[in-house]
Amino acid sequence: MINNNRLRIAIQKSGRLSDDSKKLLIRCGIKINLERQRLITCAENMSIDVMRVRDDDIPGLVMDGVVELGIVGKNVLEESLLSRRAQGKDALYEILYQLDFGVCRLSLAIPQDKHYTNLQCLNNNCIATSYPYLLKKYLNEKKINFKSFLLNGSVEVAPRAGLADAICDLVSTGGTLEANGLREVEVIYNSNACLICRTGNISNLKKNIIKKLIIRIQGIITARESKYIMLHAPSDKLNEVISLLQGAECPTILKLAGDNSRVAMHMVSRESIFWETMEKLKSLGASSILVLPIEKMME
Repeated sequence: MINNNRLRIAIQKSGRLSDDSKKLLIRCGIKINLERQRLITCAENMSIDVMRVRDDDIPGLVMDGVVELGIVGKNVLEESLLSRRAQGKDALYEILYQLDFGVCRLSLAIPQDKHYTNLQCLNNNCIATSYPYLLKKYLNEKKINFKSFLLNGSVEVAPRAGLADAICDLVSTGGTLEANGLREVEVIYNSNACLICRTGNISNLKKNIIKKLIIRIQGIITARESKYIMLHAPSDKLNEVISLLQGAECPTILKLAGDNSRVAMHMVSRESIFWETMEKLKSLGASSILVLPIEKMME
């Protein structure tokens, strides 16, 4: 029996976003066993149930009020939104947070030996895709006539099999396209994972849990983007040392025992610290330079 006092979150059961979604929930402090093959799993320490489903079911579950939250790729979300609008259905949701994983792009690709100068080369072509609505929206805006061939998997084999002249599919590195004799020619949509929430009446208890999760997610993502830096620096070179550490917050400066000419500096930087930067710091007289990852962070 469903307990309506528990917040429900839908995540992808398997696929591109599955592992990262699980890790995110666990790093948020949700004690939950996601190794079992249950479709709905209850958290031990919070009023949260996690539902594991197909990725293209997540937007509908959120929009129809079956779950309060969902972690889904923006490409899947936008395709679902366009599909529901075409069917005259409501699409009530909001994006609560843009996540830092699941980065990919929806692209048009053609056989490597096919001539291509611009989109007009695809006029009146047959294009295989799992995203017919996104493809239609893009090519209609560009005034390109085409025929869509719907495939729910292995889209990249369509040209070799004689099913289509080109494809429209997700691309991360481009390795799969190359392995199948294809080349990317146009990006039609850039995507990443996001946390979405249904609109409408949500109890205060669930709102408080959502607020807590957002703060924790923000802390996790900020921590992943940041580094904690510690070093010893000459007192008379502080301004030069600080100017090298772009993106760093105001440093904490501490005296060193028995050494009045040097200080210890601690700071958080939101930009990558490259070897070249560390070498410049050393040339200014800095020593004991440590660049450490941050596990959690709350501002």
